[in-house]
Amino acid sequence: MTFAARLIATVAAPLDPASADAPQVLRWPGRRLLVQRGDTELAVRDLDGEGTEVRFPAPWPRQYGSVTVSPTGDVAVFAGVHALRAVDATGAVRWEIRHGCWSAAECTKAHASFSEYAGDHHHAHADSGSAAFSSDGKLLWAHIRTYVEGDIEEEWLILDPVDGTVLTRAETMTVGSGSLHFPHPNPAIMGLTVAEGEEDSPALWGHWDGSKLTVERFVEEVFLAVSPSGEHFLTTDPGQWALYLHRAEDGMELRRLNAEEAVPPPSGKDDDRVRWDYEAAFPYDDTAVAGTEYYADVPRHWLVDVRGMTLRGEVSYPFPVSGSPRSAGDGTWYTVSADRTSLHLWHLQDAR
Repeated sequence: MTFAARLIATVAAPLDPASADAPQVLRWPGRRLLVQRGDTELAVRDLDGEGTEVRFPAPWPRQYGSVTVSPTGDVAVFAGVHALRAVDATGAVRWEIRHGCWSAAECTKAHASFSEYAGDHHHAHADSGSAAFSSDGKLLWAHIRTYVEGDIEEEWLILDPVDGTVLTRAETMTVGSGSLHFPHPNPAIMGLTVAEGEEDSPALWGHWDGSKLTVERFVEEVFLAVSPSGEHFLTTDPGQWALYLHRAEDGMELRRLNAEEAVPPPSGKDDDRVRWDYEAAFPYDDTAVAGTEYYADVPRHWLVDVRGMTLRGEVSYPFPVSGSPRSAGDGTWYTVSADRTSLHLWHLQDAR
């Protein structure tokens, strides 16, 4: 069966793709922001309401880390090679927390500024951490690197985003090349994927009780999405063999869906193993949208009934899309055009 996707809106990317990353959607209850990181600035556009746009001067070029934005769109937190830095739209620094260097070659220096390593090859190709605001915007979760008695360690922090006060921290026991956060509707819960390589990348599920951060670790799993209610989350494995549905309350795996058993091979490629993408959308509590062949000119997206982890059918679009589906909140998902100049918002046309 095929299920028609209805186009809700096409939004033009605010920055030139030649010097900017692809646009993405950050979402919280009742709030969605388009965010696009350029070399010299960060563009943030409200996807609801009046569609206002704010631009933040960037403290360093885009290859030196990642960035997130507060739900109100008034603060950007740059997770860089040597520091977490919160700035307002004028570029004024709200606060900064220095941490261990993410350089691709081991660097134990406590850098005070970007100028100390600007232009250095290893720092320009550094590993990176990430940060994300909680669902209510009152907490900031951050994955950083630090050095303890000469040893490299990585930590997961929870901070007060107003002044950068560290509320709690926990070791991640990872050696990551990159990471990505997945907010939960409960602000005290967060998901984190840490990329370590093909076989070791773990997914972490964190819960803060107001004083201590407890971390559950899922070895060789990659976080994909959290359901709208927060009751479940979806992962895959580094080999992209299966989708795994977990109960958020305790992390228990409930069901799985093997790609080779459920998805027919691409036309004319019977000998090519089907793999789930490393990104997916969870627009409805009972339905996920997962992709295969994200790299292809015409990738395939599938509706997955998570109640039984069964494949309902393929998603059909009114025009060719590119890449993987990603959650956009409020029963929607989004795709980015192949040239990265626009972002498309979708929902199901037919009743589920």
